[in-house]
Order: sequence, then structure tokens, then C-alpha cells
Amino acid sequence: MNHRLKPYPAYKDSGVLWLGEVPEHWDIKPIGRLGFLLKGRGRSKADEIPQGKPCIRYGDLYTQHEYHINQTRAFISKESACYYTPIEYGDILFAASGETIEDIGRSAVNLINSETFCGGDVLLFRPKIEFIPRYLGYASDSPASRHQKACMGKGFTVIHIYGSQLRGLTVPIPPLPEQSTIVRYLDYVDRRIQRYIRAKQKLIMLLEEQKQAIIHQAVTGRIDVRTGKPYPAYKPSGVEWLGDVPEHWEMTRLKRVSRVQTGITLGKNYGNLPLVERPYLRVANVQAGRMDLMLIKTIRVPIEEANRSTLEPGDVLMTEGGDIDKLGRGCIWRGEILGCLHQNHVFAVRPFHKQLMPEFLVALIGSLLGRRYFQLTAKQTTNLAATNSTTLGDFPFPLPSVHEQRKAIEWISEQSNQLDIANEKASNEIVLLGEYRTRLISDVVTGKLDVREAAANLPEELEEELPEDQGQEDEADAGLDDEEQDEEEE
Repeated sequence: MNHRLKPYPAYKDSGVLWLGEVPEHWDIKPIGRLGFLLKGRGRSKADEIPQGKPCIRYGDLYTQHEYHINQTRAFISKESACYYTPIEYGDILFAASGETIEDIGRSAVNLINSETFCGGDVLLFRPKIEFIPRYLGYASDSPASRHQKACMGKGFTVIHIYGSQLRGLTVPIPPLPEQSTIVRYLDYVDRRIQRYIRAKQKLIMLLEEQKQAIIHQAVTGRIDVRTGKPYPAYKPSGVEWLGDVPEHWEMTRLKRVSRVQTGITLGKNYGNLPLVERPYLRVANVQAGRMDLMLIKTIRVPIEEANRSTLEPGDVLMTEGGDIDKLGRGCIWRGEILGCLHQNHVFAVRPFHKQLMPEFLVALIGSLLGRRYFQLTAKQTTNLAATNSTTLGDFPFPLPSVHEQRKAIEWISEQSNQLDIANEKASNEIVLLGEYRTRLISDVVTGKLDVREAAANLPEELEEELPEDQGQEDEADAGLDDEEQDEEEE
């Protein structure tokens, strides 16, 4: 992929801080002089159906699409379409609101030829001069453009950007043949990067499956971790999908060896009660085996409510819902933030430490055993699944002594060590490839690198269909909370 790219022979000042110098023969203009902006309109997610008219919602610009829109996640009926804004091939869609100033105005170009619509909280740019749409998709969301959009964002809790501001977004404009050349080169390189990333993702999946098998053997007693062999005697567990368990292990339910604490529901009206401000955890903060504390919000609640939902060190946090394959993900709260509360979509399970170790519980609920239970008992919708505190408390599992739990945890750690190292290496390579890709796109669409010679020497090949980018967030529900996701502007 190293094509020994060089700068252009001559440059000029763009007059825009984040663009710097651009090739001397390129044009530089704000998009307000290249077309017009429209405000999208739409209704709630209740309009969505499995098949129908393609529809792009503002949240999809963060989680589903990067630079280009080739297909949609959502569909609406012909009858509902009149409430939405129709879009055309080559239109650029900008997200008009978001959680962070850095991500405001995320955009992608529509490359769907059939009748397509967008929902509310979307700003639509329609060029009135000829562009290569794929080039405009790259240019309008390159780092140089993102920096400009970040300077336009307004607000604190939710960041907004408006059409009057976006009119000033300045993009570099090469001649049309050069736009085509840039697109050909970037698409070629991108296919190779995506192919390599998919191979690494497959490796990570295989490593995770191998680790899951190790955990399953330990927490279900398939082997005695002290000897590496099966136990001498087993008994029926009484649970059809679990099978036999070691004879001296006790079959129990989670509610007998722990307390399940529910969290705080957002948006309550507490009237005139005095309130205290406390940090609280959301679904986005709870990942499989780890806490993500990069963004912690606060909430104001009565002191009694705060006391009821305050976390304690050693609590096992588990999400209420999400992707069915990830339901049951959990991690241990170590008391990282004093007086921290948790949202109602996050359960805090407080093990009775004389009977159940937090580390063993995390292994249990994240194991094949735990995942099978939650998948069988979850309430499912089209894309998501959810459990509740009663179902969580009824989780049946085999319970060894605390001494054997400790040995199982140590064995899992030892057996998984090399797998974790390989997983981390592959994950880091994916991150580095993503950073390289972003930097390359930035350098090419701003003219820092000349790809004309390299593109001319590329081999002819059939274009490869790549899946839409799903990896914008660590989890599908790691962006806006449920209460916020349903609030689309009309």
C-alpha cells in the first residue's frame, strides 16, 4: 500500500486554518456557495418497519455510515414517507446534534439510487454544481472538515449545529477528473485496509470463542482446574441446558447469594424535595470486563434516592439490555468514583462474599452458561433484547466453594493470558489501521499528497462489496441513552 506518494509541485494558502495550503490549481469554497442546505423532518422510531422505503436517521450517521451511504438500517412505509424529507443521490447528510463537540455534524454522502428519505435532526446539503459524490463524501467529513464543524457546535449537554453555520464549511475542490482519480485511489486502498481489518476481526472472534470455552469449562465444573481433569463424580443440575455438574457443587439462584440493586430512572419529577448532585453510570459506561469512565454524567436526586442506588466496591454491574449476543456483559465496580449512582438500565449485583466472589460472578454471567440463560429469558424486540431484576435474580448456576471459585479465577487468568495478549495485539493493529486510513484520506482530499501517478498505475479490479461501517461505537447502545434516542426533532 506504500505508493511513495509525494506532495504537489505548487501550493497556495487556503485561508482556512484547518486546511492550510492546498494545490495551486485547486479551488476552495464554502459549501454555501456550492449548493443549498435543507432541514430534514421526520417522526419517531415507531414508524420503522422491517422493509419499505429506505430512511436515514441522524443517529445512523454516527453508528452506521462513514463517508458514504450505500444502504440503510431503517425503513418506513409508503404512508409514513410523507412525513419525512426525500433525499437524492449525491446529497450530503449532516447530523445536526450530538453528544460531543468533536463529533458534531458527522456526515456522509447518499449513494442510494432508489427513493430514499431522511428523518429529523438532519441537515441536507444538495450541490448545485457538478461533483463526484464519493469525493464529496470523503471531503465533507475529513478531519479538516470535522475541525471546522467542531468550531460551529453550540450547546453543553447536547451539541447542535445549524444550517446558517454549515454554509461556512469550506472544502477543497480539485478539477472533476482529479476528484475521480482521488476516489479511485482512496477506494482501492480502503478495500485493502477493510479486508485486513476483517481478517483481524475474525481472529479476535476466534480468540474470544476459545476464551469462552475456557471460562465455560471452569464455571460449570466440566474440568477440575486443580488437576486439569474432570471431577470424579457428577450429578444432574436440574437445568436442561446445563446438564450435569460436579456432585459436591450446590445448585443455587443468584438472588440467594447476592442482592440485585436497581438504578435511578431519569426524568423523574421530585417536586419540591431537596436534591443532591451525584455522578451516575449509564449503559455506555459498562463494557464486557471493564469500565469506561471517559464520560461520566451527573444527576440531581433526593438524598434517599441517592442512598438507595449508591454503588459499593465489589458490586458487579450488568446492563439491562442491548444486542442479544452481548446481553449479560458485566464488570466489577472497584469504587473508582466516590458516591457514584447508576441508571435504571444498569443493575448492580452485590454478592454475599462468603458465598460468591465478584470475579466468579462476572465470569458466570459472561460465560456461555450466562448468555444462554439471558437469551432464553430475554424480552426481545426487532434489534434489541432486555432482562429485568426478577429474571436476573432467578439465574440458576452451579456454585463451588469460595476456595474453588478462587482457583477457577486463577486458572481462567492463566489459560487466557496468551489469548488476551493476541487479542490486544490484533485490536491495536485495527486501531492503527483506522488511524492510518483517516490520516491518508485527510492528506489526499486536502492535497497534501498527490495520488495521480499512483492511481494511474493501480491494477484494474472488480469492486468489492464492503459492509456498512458498524464500528463507530464500542457497543450499539453506547451513544445516546434510551430516553435521548427517541427525541428526534420534527
